[in-house]
Amino acid sequence: MSGRALLCLSLLAVVVGCGGEAGQSAASVGGGSGAPGGADKSGLLPFRLALNWYPEVEHGGFIAADVQGKFAAEGVSAEIIPGGPGAPQAVIAELAAGRIQFAVSDADNVVLARAAGVPVVALLAPLQSSPRCIMVHRAAGFKTLADLRDIELAISDARPFALWMKKQLPLTNVRLIPFSGMVGEFLQKPAFAQQAFVFSEPFVAKERGGDPEVLMVSEIGFDPYASVLITTEDVIAENSELVQKVVRASVAGWREYLQAPAVTNEAIGKLNSEMSAAALEFGAAAMTPLCRAAGGEAGGEAGGCGMELGRWEKLVEQIEELGQIEKGSVRASECFTVKFLGAG
Repeated sequence: MSGRALLCLSLLAVVVGCGGEAGQSAASVGGGSGAPGGADKSGLLPFRLALNWYPEVEHGGFIAADVQGKFAAEGVSAEIIPGGPGAPQAVIAELAAGRIQFAVSDADNVVLARAAGVPVVALLAPLQSSPRCIMVHRAAGFKTLADLRDIELAISDARPFALWMKKQLPLTNVRLIPFSGMVGEFLQKPAFAQQAFVFSEPFVAKERGGDPEVLMVSEIGFDPYASVLITTEDVIAENSELVQKVVRASVAGWREYLQAPAVTNEAIGKLNSEMSAAALEFGAAAMTPLCRAAGGEAGGEAGGCGMELGRWEKLVEQIEELGQIEKGSVRASECFTVKFLGAG
């Protein structure tokens, strides 16, 4: 391993240690030999793509690219590695070590990783608006995040979105507790709220008899791109043809998934037995509006996956304002590239 990789991993340990989430390696599905070294038995060039959570709808386009032949049409073969608790940080470490070539992440994690010395680069952004929300009880009567008061709030309180909430909101008599990832406490306690993805936990809570209402974190100005495909500067420099093929197939997969998710949802259900067919159908429908960029932005139609410098500049400034990175330590222009989007 190079000296730079060792330095990156050492610095990343600080980020992981402060992340507020338990670290663990992503479990692999299927075979795979790590870095691509030539075509496999099918004649396709293999690569590894690690997810930042268990397979769900926010990974739908990447899984569609696999199961619906988009990767194969480009002459590449994906080993998709499911995530779990700790995966948002673990995938960055795996990229830094060169054990994978691509991962799914969020834009704020890209900024934090680059500040820690890990040269990750975002390639495309399926979710133009963040799915992050706070799930509250409808009976509580909260209409905005500023209304939150006199409750327990289960949240990963060291994450940038949570720090932004603490900075922007009064949170009167709101007691922050660790986020478990489950909805059990929400169903049992009326004076309780929790972080969620708008297309996931609210469905589960309602299906189990709850009265969920969602308040979007983006409404207070923190709105990073989500489900971002990332790689490293080294992979781009050493294998740009592979990057081009994976990006082109991924965009095609996202367009396919957003138009007709049923076949891919069946595949997701096999990878993640906790997700029912009804939950996946709801999730795909609830996610689709988040994949449409605001007027005039680079993402265009749902599934366009574009990114704009202004969005990255604002995000870097926000994370600097939160004190999570030193001012000037990250250049927004180096966090992403769109040169592989739209190329023939």
